[in-house]
Parts: sequence; C-alpha cells; structure tokens
Amino acid sequence: MTAQTPLALLKSQLNLDHEIDDALLAHKLAAAEVWIANYTGTPFATNDAAQTEAALQLAAYWYEQREAAFEGGIKAIPFGVRDLLESSKTQVTGHVEET
Repeated sequence: MTAQTPLALLKSQLNLDHEIDDALLAHKLAAAEVWIANYTGTPFATNDAAQTEAALQLAAYWYEQREAAFEGGIKAIPFGVRDLLESSKTQVTGHVEET
C-alpha cells in the first residue's frame, strides 16, 4: 500500500533532509494510515487535517521509536493521536433499526 499523505510532509515533521530512510518512512506512513482507518472504522481521509496530523505523529513516533518496549515504558501510540481521531470514529451503539 502506498501512503496518501505526502512523504515530504513527514520528512518536514521529522526535520529530515536526506533520502536515506525514504523507503522506511513511506512504510511507516502507510502503516499509520492503515492504523487510523482501523481505529476509526472509516477509510483514511486525506482531506481531513486531524487524520493527516495523526498519521504524521504516528509515523514519526514509530520511526523514532523502532521497538515496542524498552525500560523507560514506551507507548505504542503517542499522546494525543486518539484525541485527534475521536471525531472520525464510527460510533457503535448496538442499536439496530428495523426496516
């Protein structure tokens, strides 16, 4: 899967000006967009600034923290990402309308 968010935007987020890790960055960005789609229950929306910001934060965090755990207690998802995505989540109530 190719990420919809521009790689140049992620590189700006990380203050990177080289191409050494472009393939890895593209992978992290695509994985972040998939995570967001799964979390919200809707396809990733490139025109949604909050979703784009969440993708940038996730991809940058996963790039800088390559392992899921270490002695300091790393978190899988950076602070604020879920808050950015809350308005995009599909609400499930358990109520089914009869037709």
